[in-house]
Amino acid sequence: MKGVNDSFFSNWKAQGIVNGFIAWLFGVTGPLLIVLNSAEVGGLSDSITTSWIFAIYVIGGLSTIGLSVYYKQPIAVAFTIPGAVLVGTTLMSHSFTDVLGAYVVTSVLLLIIAITKSTSLFMNAIPLPIMMAMVSGVLLPFGINIFMSVLELPLVNGATLIVFLVLTFFKRIGAFIPPILGAIVIGFILLSLQQPVSLKANSFEMSTPELFLPTFNLSTISELTIPLLVTVIAIQNAQGITILNSIGYKAPVNALTTWSGLGSLINSFFGAHSACIAGPMTGIIADKTSGKLNHRYKSAVIMGLLWILFGLFAGFVMGVVREIPISLIQLLAGLALLMVLKNCLAASFSTKFQIGALFSFMITLSDFTLFNIGSPFWGLVFGTCLSFVFEKDDFQKSKGKKIKSDVSNTHELKTENLK
Repeated sequence: MKGVNDSFFSNWKAQGIVNGFIAWLFGVTGPLLIVLNSAEVGGLSDSITTSWIFAIYVIGGLSTIGLSVYYKQPIAVAFTIPGAVLVGTTLMSHSFTDVLGAYVVTSVLLLIIAITKSTSLFMNAIPLPIMMAMVSGVLLPFGINIFMSVLELPLVNGATLIVFLVLTFFKRIGAFIPPILGAIVIGFILLSLQQPVSLKANSFEMSTPELFLPTFNLSTISELTIPLLVTVIAIQNAQGITILNSIGYKAPVNALTTWSGLGSLINSFFGAHSACIAGPMTGIIADKTSGKLNHRYKSAVIMGLLWILFGLFAGFVMGVVREIPISLIQLLAGLALLMVLKNCLAASFSTKFQIGALFSFMITLSDFTLFNIGSPFWGLVFGTCLSFVFEKDDFQKSKGKKIKSDVSNTHELKTENLK
């Protein structure tokens, strides 16, 4: 890569730096609240949650910088957002160390899939609409919590919801102030007026992550591993790869799966869940306003550096957030996932395999458990089986199609939906 150093230190565009900042801001607001909500649901201690936050941002930031500079592409490495929701649900009935064991198994499988270059085979094993329906079933309770939270804290949460809806409706304003960011700002301002959050009680110092030893439980592995693989490969990585390819890059698919596996493996020993390519953040830093095609990766470098700094002070962030009412966190987490939920529902029921998708969605939503294995796994299994019985024509029509056409037909998650 001759001349890399010269080109790296030149042609930095102001808007590209701003886009890197916006992508960072997106990643440390809504997605962070989802992780914190899952930690709360799973009953994790502050020290474990701090280590979780440290890993996903520091490891994600380092991976973002390394991959973006090496491939000269704006590649945002983060953590799977639907996966964070799955983890919170799993922690309710499984031990933390058993969940870590499922992380390790997921990481190893990601590496095997990458080494054998079988990413497309994995994605073709289960019809994409059925996968999306499973994720929709996991995410729908977050959407329902939006309205339940308003009943718990009517003034603060009600005004926050209204601001989000107004910024979403008036798209010209929303282009300058992202709806979720506006909602967070208004929510915190109103909360500070009603019940001020004390910063003095939280020391501003660097966080020290913890190392954890995983344990391996077949029930936990069965429940969590396949859904996590689905969220990493078929949802998160597919979004990022689609965006990169659509604007003129040639995304290194197997390399991205490899680094997702390596990042996930490192994360697991710090108590953090799976790493992946972040579709929304990739959409922001890869935008044409970031500069010429061969210089947009510099926006990713800015984002990566900011993520590392954020992760290093995860303990301080945790201390502040712990003073925020859980209903406000649930509201903001639901709002942050709203577009993801919409896109997943659209991908589930707007194409083929609708019967299988419907059963996958309903079974996942039902919290159905069999052999101590949770509903997301059974949603995929029974949804696929029932689809094979009732929708044989859809399987025949899809036979032999490449994964690229499946992704382009069902993942119409372009940058306008991801910002």
